Amino acid sequence: MSTLELHVDVEVPVDKAWETLHRVENYPRFVDGVRGARTEAGGRAHLDVETGGRAREIEAEVTDRGERVMEWLTTGTPELTGSFSVQPIDQNHTRIQARLEYDPGTVRDTFGGPKGFAQTNAIQRLVRSDLEHFKEYVERG
Repeated sequence: MSTLELHVDVEVPVDKAWETLHRVENYPRFVDGVRGARTEAGGRAHLDVETGGRAREIEAEVTDRGERVMEWLTTGTPELTGSFSVQPIDQNHTRIQARLEYDPGTVRDTFGGPKGFAQTNAIQRLVRSDLEHFKEYVERG
């Protein structure tokens, strides 16, 4: 299992950052490849994803843990686990911490792409890009 941790600082109060991140329906606006997203009963989320020219549906269980920590776990392939934590820096600035745990082989089999170190770099670039898109999105709204 590989683990990736990245963060981005945004210029909005912690409550606004949390509310925006917590609304799964917003994900197509800042997560690359997500074409549709919705919450479902029982703390589940459904994502329509397109990667490598292929459409996929991903289901995940989403739970809130502690003070502004959202954890998620896919319920099928690919097996991914992650979390977002939202931490106040000051009254108008917030840090978004993303953590992703994944099996590189499973990700490659599911989505395609490079192997080994190149895959790790590709995933890191994708998550960093998504965080930057979140920053742009939340600061505009």
